Amino acid sequence: MSKGEVVLLNCWASPFCLRAKIALAEKGVEYEARAENLFWGKSDLLLKSSPIYKKVPVLLHDGKPLCESTIIVNYIDETWPSPPLLPSCAYERAKARFWADFIDKKVFDAVCNIWKSKGEVPETAKNEFIEILKQLEGALGEKDFFGGDSFGFVDVIAIPLTSWFYAVEKFGGFKLENECPKFSAWMNKCMQRDTIARILPDPEKVYEFVIMLRNMFGIE
Repeated sequence: MSKGEVVLLNCWASPFCLRAKIALAEKGVEYEARAENLFWGKSDLLLKSSPIYKKVPVLLHDGKPLCESTIIVNYIDETWPSPPLLPSCAYERAKARFWADFIDKKVFDAVCNIWKSKGEVPETAKNEFIEILKQLEGALGEKDFFGGDSFGFVDVIAIPLTSWFYAVEKFGGFKLENECPKFSAWMNKCMQRDTIARILPDPEKVYEFVIMLRNMFGIE
């Protein structure tokens, strides 16, 4: 299903770009993915399309740019409405947006606090990360997915971030399945979906990417 030309400016390791890729895949939208070199020369198209933040992802739909991953996922859901990612009930939509906002504000920062640590990772950083995931376990409850029986909006927002969790475990010296078994089970459930399994990068490659970032930033 398509409505005009769709181009995604992206970086393979960015969980925020993966959100857009997964949302497009869930909708069956064909698009052109253009990789950006974020460290050694961003394209003129990226700088023109995202003049404020100069960041990926950028979704270009018939030449019109959209920035910020959660906004992009919302746009994809509205532009290609079937199958829907957000619930039909206004209250449930509001709840989904609350948890998406929580994830945006909390999870990746907690991930970065761990991999950016010099020397041994502080217990406070590990505990903060685990506590955030336990709060998400509370939101998940006994459901298969955050929205219930169906993979939906909050799942699209959350699952790409987990591609960095192997690196977090390696640097933090803990196992997620031991600390947050319900969240770990949700991750495994998501990975059974073709749209997730074929899009999320190999965690080992992400780990190597994070090591490269640490070297670039002089973190030992």
